[in-house]
Amino acid sequence: MIPFHSNSSPTRFAALTAALVLTLGSLLASPAMADDKEQPRTISITAEGVVESAPDLVEITAGVVSEGKTAKAALKENTERMTKVVAAMKKNGVAPKDLQTSTFSVQPVYQTHHKPEEGRTTRKLTGYEVVNQVHLTVREVGKLGTILDELVSLGANKIDDISFGLDDPTEQKNEARKQAMKAAIAKAELYAKAAGAKLGKVMSISENDYGPMPKRSAMRMEAADAAPAPIEGGTTATSIQLNVTWELE
Repeated sequence: MIPFHSNSSPTRFAALTAALVLTLGSLLASPAMADDKEQPRTISITAEGVVESAPDLVEITAGVVSEGKTAKAALKENTERMTKVVAAMKKNGVAPKDLQTSTFSVQPVYQTHHKPEEGRTTRKLTGYEVVNQVHLTVREVGKLGTILDELVSLGANKIDDISFGLDDPTEQKNEARKQAMKAAIAKAELYAKAAGAKLGKVMSISENDYGPMPKRSAMRMEAADAAPAPIEGGTTATSIQLNVTWELE
C-alpha cells in the first residue's frame, strides 16, 4: 500500500497514483497472469519393426543326474560322467568361456510309506542324488546335432532349455528401426491427411527394444539311452517399437 500523508503535495500524489496504475496494468498483461498462448496441435504414433534372421548361436543347459547308496558313491559316478561330457563339449569347439556351471546339488533320496491305518507317514533314506549341470553356448549351430548325440552317449541324462539367438544383433536392430520409422511416418501421414492437416517437425522419438527374442525348444532327457529329438533353429525375431510425435501444420 502506498502511504498517503495529508502534507503530501498534489503533484507527488498524482505521480504515485499513475505509477500504481501502470504497474497493475503490466501485471495483468503479462503471460504469467494470463497464459492464453495457443498450444501446438500434435499427433503421436506407435509403430513396430520386426526382422527375422537365422540364429548364429545356441544356448543349452545340460548335465548329469546320478544316484547312489551314499553321497560319496553318487558324487563319484556323477564326476566321472560329467568329466567326459565337458571334454566332449570342448572337443566340439565349445570355448571355456562358453561353459559355466549352472546347477550343482547333493541331496538325500527318501522312500515314503503311507500308513493310513496308523494315521502316519514314514520316510526311509534310500540313497543320495547328485545333479551337475552346465550352461553352454554353441556358436556353430550346425554342430548342435553332433554335440547332443555325444552328450547323451557320454552320460548326459538331463538336457533342457535350448534356445536359439544372435551373437551380435546390431545390424538386425538397425534394420528394425528403419522399418518402424517408415511405418510410423506412413500412419502419421494417413491420419494427418484424414484430419485435413500436414505433418510438421518431429517433436520426440522414443524406443522400446524387444529383440532379439530367443526361440526355445523344450527338451528333457531323463535316461542316458534316450535319443535326441531333431531340433530346428528356424528364425529369430528382432523387434523395435518406436513412439514418434509430430507437430501438425
